[in-house]
Amino acid sequence: MEAKFYLKPGKEKSLERYHQWVFSGAIQRKEGQPEDGDIVAVYTHQGQFLARGHFNNGSIMVRVISFEDVALDLNFWTSRLQMAYNLRNTLNLTENLETNVYRLVHGEGDFCPGLVIDYYNQTLVIQAHSKGIYKQVEIIAEALKVVFGEVISCIILKCERSVQGQDRVLFGESSKIQVQENGFSFIVDPLEGQKTGFFIDQRENRALLGKYAAGKKVMNLFGYTGGFSVYARGGGAALVHTIDVSEKAVQQANENIALNFNEPYHEGKAADAFDFFKDLPVDYDIMVLDPPAFAKHQNALSNARQAYIRLNKLAFEKIKPGGIVFTFSCSQVISKDIFRSAVFTAALQANRKVSILHQLSQAADHPVNIFHPEAEYLKGLVVYVH
Repeated sequence: MEAKFYLKPGKEKSLERYHQWVFSGAIQRKEGQPEDGDIVAVYTHQGQFLARGHFNNGSIMVRVISFEDVALDLNFWTSRLQMAYNLRNTLNLTENLETNVYRLVHGEGDFCPGLVIDYYNQTLVIQAHSKGIYKQVEIIAEALKVVFGEVISCIILKCERSVQGQDRVLFGESSKIQVQENGFSFIVDPLEGQKTGFFIDQRENRALLGKYAAGKKVMNLFGYTGGFSVYARGGGAALVHTIDVSEKAVQQANENIALNFNEPYHEGKAADAFDFFKDLPVDYDIMVLDPPAFAKHQNALSNARQAYIRLNKLAFEKIKPGGIVFTFSCSQVISKDIFRSAVFTAALQANRKVSILHQLSQAADHPVNIFHPEAEYLKGLVVYVH
């Protein structure tokens, strides 16, 4: 039997504004003993239905999937996923001859808390960020088959560590995939790679780098499998260096460069980015700083800000006069203002004059639900260093 949660008086207002999280402090009482991931219903203190979602025994106690009193069954998920597909069709991603990799579902941004789905050239990769999504993944996979039909050859499940689920193939057979993004080719390993195998959110920012790269010497730090490096070479960079702590990632970056260019003008090196800066000459025209999240929780915020200051200070000290730095934060708890303040402090400490050229965010297939601004996580600045 479905458990019921009744909110304290006044706590229904956030749900009436279509916010998709119910915090534990908002709950007055419950009926039933749900387990993590179970489907539950949420009501006002007077018993009026508000929403249905997945239970999680934590500070966010319910992730709302629907504000309508409907079953979260195959019909529901088919409709919800079709809505997400229609958005990507509007973005000219679903039948694009030059790009066959995109994000189909972006969690709360597509009204699907806990669910991420990426499309890789006929392979779909589901990321379960909550136990509720993990428990419903078979239904979600069936709904994907309905939406895509025979276009799909494989569906893969990957689980966040907190879900304690098992990564596995739900349909078809998994293998490395060659995909295209804006005409460039990349090899992606969805099952073994980070996240779903490729950082799709930077697509539009990579293209912007290509416009600045002609004749330049480019350093791509935290370069992973070389996404920014390929675009830099495609834009006519004289030389590109890719640095990542993972030897495997650097090897893949080299392969991605070779896949696109006969004369690579590229070198990859496995190294810690901070250590690499120590003996680096002032010899680069462009630097890309795209580190992993320095803070995933609010209590790590102060240390993360210091890490962003330190990283950007090193870049400003080592970039040529007249150089350009693409700098990013993918930490959700780091706001735009905090990130910009960190870059400001770094410029001050490096004693360099810096001008902002572009303020960047995630690609359009990573939409932000206007009722749930927490879905906006990627912040980027392109700065000119005098």
